[in-house]
Amino acid sequence: MSQRRSLTEGLEETPTPAESVRNFVYGKKGTPAPTVGRTPFSTRIRTDFFTALKTASLQRQLNKTEPNTMADILEEAIEPWLKSNGYIQ
Repeated sequence: MSQRRSLTEGLEETPTPAESVRNFVYGKKGTPAPTVGRTPFSTRIRTDFFTALKTASLQRQLNKTEPNTMADILEEAIEPWLKSNGYIQ
């Protein structure tokens, strides 16, 4: 169990709000920035494809199987095509 301390000791060790904001915005020093981000993407697909994708996503979430989000499933499906056609390494 942690040692009890007085309120003033706790306040002295608590980072200032400016430090907390700086750490949140810029991350802690030494932490590398993520290299891959996500961009919003909108398109129309066939209704039966959407229904099957949504069903797969929900079933995989219930089974705790990865990938289980629609975005992750689509990325995994599109990646081989992009690689085989020379668009990504």
